[in-house]
Amino acid sequence: MTKSILEAQPVGMLRVGLRLPIWLYRLGLGWLLDDRFLMLTHIGRNSGKPRRTVVEVVKHDPKSNDYYVVSGWGNKADWYRNIHKHPDVIIHAGWRTLHAHAVDIPFDEAVAILDEYTRLHPMAFKELTRIFLNEQLQPGPEVTRRLIAMMPMVVFRPHD
Repeated sequence: MTKSILEAQPVGMLRVGLRLPIWLYRLGLGWLLDDRFLMLTHIGRNSGKPRRTVVEVVKHDPKSNDYYVVSGWGNKADWYRNIHKHPDVIIHAGWRTLHAHAVDIPFDEAVAILDEYTRLHPMAFKELTRIFLNEQLQPGPEVTRRLIAMMPMVVFRPHD
């Protein structure tokens, strides 16, 4: 059985493919991704320079404009490590640009949110487990708990 991609940082064509959506935002076409994705502008923990990444939105609360995301590469992801040093970020979602503060979501709350995502997007969930875990899993509470244990959840809360 081959290893999961979680065991290493993305390199080569995978890294290029993951960075392509950034160009949609830079070209003013981020609205094509609607609220399913957002571009995160964060500050590098070592360089102090602005960095950008596009992440999938697990949940968006339209009333508060909170955006919940999961770190696909766990606590090894550069953006995840960066927001823990510099939690004030800029998010670009659809047509909106918001200044926000990153906050970790407690485990049980994250499980409930991801469980809701799996009910709304079962095919995407199966494909993501195939990519990240090298197993195509059926949605369910046990699998959701397993994923959140490996992939922490963060909420981006806009400043008032």
